[in-house]
Amino acid sequence: MGWLWAIIVGFVLGLIAKAILPGKQHSPLWLTTIFGIIGAVIGNAIARGFGVEETAGIDWWRHLFQLVAAVVVVALGDRAYMATLGKRKQRA
Repeated sequence: MGWLWAIIVGFVLGLIAKAILPGKQHSPLWLTTIFGIIGAVIGNAIARGFGVEETAGIDWWRHLFQLVAAVVVVALGDRAYMATLGKRKQRA
């Protein structure tokens, strides 16, 4: 069940990150989901480092760290995707 939640959270975080970023992101939905999962993992690690991984009630700080990390990962991942896609188009 843990993998299912990771995919769901990654999907939601990836979509929110794409909505926050200005301009158009070109990465496909499956890659955005993977970027969201990576952002969630990084955000959890940062929250753990700050000692706010689990709090009473809703873990707002952990979710904020996850979202910020997802925005960064989606932005960098989309740039890498477009750079790879551009190199593929030049070869053809």
